[in-house]
Amino acid sequence: MSLDRAVIAAQSQVPECVAVGYVDMQTGMLLSVKTVDSHPAEVLDLVSAATADLFQGPNITAIEKMFKKARGVALDDHHYFKEIVVFSDNLLHVFMRGKKHPSHAIVFVCRASANVGMVLSKSRLAQPGIEAAV
Repeated sequence: MSLDRAVIAAQSQVPECVAVGYVDMQTGMLLSVKTVDSHPAEVLDLVSAATADLFQGPNITAIEKMFKKARGVALDDHHYFKEIVVFSDNLLHVFMRGKKHPSHAIVFVCRASANVGMVLSKSRLAQPGIEAAV
């Protein structure tokens, strides 16, 4: 299955999902996106950059280094932050670091009325299918 088809399939599985994006955080590129509305390219580019900042920004990497040092583990490429949930006025945003591709992330955007537990559960179920398509 192509990445675009996997993203479309994931959107249909996650409750009240209005957008799904697949981001390469190393390049800052949005590799695939499916939305119910059209958005300017500038907005979609900002989503990619914001996703990279959430997982790999200087403060996050500093926190991860501090955790590793405090726990006496190697300063390697392991990441502690796997999922980030953001509640905005009208939307619920789920950012998931890739398991198979840790430098990639999936972004699910759902209506705020969606059941948070179901959104998380269905997003987690959709992740392997999206990653298999990369």
